[in-house]
Parts: sequence; C-alpha cells; structure tokens
Amino acid sequence: MARNIIGLDIGTSNIKIYSRDKDTILNEKNIIAIANKKDVYAFGDEAFEMHEKAPDNIKVSFPVKFGVIADFDNMQVLFTEFIKKIEHVSKKIPPADYYVAVPTDITEVEKRAFLELAGDSSVRAKKIMVINKPVADALGAGVEVMDARGIMIVNIGADTTEISVLSLGGIVLSKAVKFGGNKLDEQIIGAVRKKYNLVIGAKTAEYIKYELGSAIREEEHFVDVYGRHIVTGLPTRCSISSDVVYECMIDFIRQIVDAIKTILERTPPELSADIIDTGIYLTGGSSAIRSLSRLINGETDLHINIAENPSECVVRGIKKIIDNPKYSDIAYIPKERIID
Repeated sequence: MARNIIGLDIGTSNIKIYSRDKDTILNEKNIIAIANKKDVYAFGDEAFEMHEKAPDNIKVSFPVKFGVIADFDNMQVLFTEFIKKIEHVSKKIPPADYYVAVPTDITEVEKRAFLELAGDSSVRAKKIMVINKPVADALGAGVEVMDARGIMIVNIGADTTEISVLSLGGIVLSKAVKFGGNKLDEQIIGAVRKKYNLVIGAKTAEYIKYELGSAIREEEHFVDVYGRHIVTGLPTRCSISSDVVYECMIDFIRQIVDAIKTILERTPPELSADIIDTGIYLTGGSSAIRSLSRLINGETDLHINIAENPSECVVRGIKKIIDNPKYSDIAYIPKERIID
C-alpha cells in the first residue's frame, strides 16, 4: 500500500495541511501555548483563544514571523501536534511523503528550516519535496501555470506580501515586501490609542480592520469596541470612526500598490501583454481588505481577480500538484533529501 502524502503551507498566522489519505485540509492558527516553559498547554485555534489573555506561567506565541520560522523548537512541537491531529493519531505518526511550499525571497538557511520540520525523526518523513509557494498559490487560485503565458500573483499575508510573475510553471520575477495584515493591526492599535486614549489588543484591532478598514475612503461609519482608557485605567466602550482607520492604513496599503507597479515595470514585454489579458490575481488572507481591488485597478488599469477562499490558495495548489501527475515537475527534491 502506497504511503500517505502530506502537503504543507506554513504561514505566519495560519498553518494549512493537506492529507491525501484523509482527503482533508486542516487550517488552524499557527500558535502555541506553553505552560511552565516546557509543557504544551494548547495549540492552534484553541491557543489563539488564549492570546493576550493567559497568565504569566503560560506563554502564547507565534513561531513564524515575516514568513520564516523564528522559533524553531516551538514550531517543531506545534508541527508534530498538527500532523497527529490531521492523521488522527495520538503517538506514533505514520510514514509519509511531504510536499512543502516555501517562499522564494528567503535565504537558504531560512528555507532549510522549513525542510527540517519534516526531517525530524518523530515525523518519519520518507521523502521531502519542495514547491515554490507562488506557483502553488496560482494553481490554488484556479490559474493554469504550465502554459507559456505570463501570470501575476499577489499574496497578501499576515506579515509578508509576495508579488510574483510566473510562466511555464516557474517564477520569472518575485519580490517580498515585509508588510501584511499584522502591520495594519499595529497601525490601528496606535491610531486608536492616539485619537481615543484607548488601549486595545490585536484581536480587537483585527476586528476593527475587517469592519471599518478600506483601501478607498468611504462614507464615515462607526463600530463600538472595548478597551482600557489611558487616563482612568478603567475598561470602557468607544465608537471608532472609519475615517481614523482609513488614515492610519492607507500609507501602508499604498506600499503594496507601489511594489506591484515596480514588478510590472520590470516584467518582460511579452509577459506584460499576457498580464494585460489575464489581470492580477489577489490571494492571501489580507487580500479581503475592502476596496483593495478597486485601488489596485485604479493605479494599474489592470483587471483584478480575487481568489475564492484566498487564505487557502497555496494548500489547494499543493493538493493539485500531489493529486495530478500533470503538475509533478513543479515539485522538486531539495539537496537535503531524506533517503527512503
């Protein structure tokens, strides 16, 4: 019997795992709660519920920062727990082949960290294959990547925005901007503190972003949130204006637009002609910012395609590569391959 194949998209905010045997995709927050510096208290969505609420003896943290693994030890523990969860095992993880999507604009050392997760003895990987993340992203967005046609894919994640031009199943140009949805949350926290003397947490900032955030100024509207007043130190409710949110977000949103225009300026003419026909494909969880597609369209005069369920495009693309022999050449064996 053929062993299982598992596909991995390890993001800053969420981890997505595809199991061919179970024919399912796990999508949970990439976060872990450690009690007393050594015991796994919770992980994934359960740990996220504890974020900014845990006592001092429980440390809740995201092991991935700016698209790369910043805390390898905790990421290794977290990764093992997720594999057990999707495989429905409590102890011994069954052997499997692993297909790992990695960002393109990272160092070899950072790339090796992704591969070493599956190379750990407890995971029992038999073969590790690498997939360039933008290619899987485009496949998951429903784009045919093997043709001799230029494709622009813009993945706006939690900490990083990756802009790529693809053709013939490979990457022609790629640029990563160290900016994503988390930066907008930070700006909202700062703006609310300055304007309303209110201290709010990251979850509240994210809520404000999705309720009020827009890349184009809209008619002013408000949302009520709770926080701690700086002057009194007491919990209080406050109505936040969409104008305040727009002002603190727009400069950083324009950084994405400027990066897209930079890549377009560097794109070879024949591929540029293709992109005029096909437009730009937006993926990643933060691509859901209201009116972002209208802003990019206004700045580039190109059609903007927003993928369905954009946060899962990469893992759905990995699934296609695993399940369809047509795309087998997209995945390649790294130098640090594991011998069967």
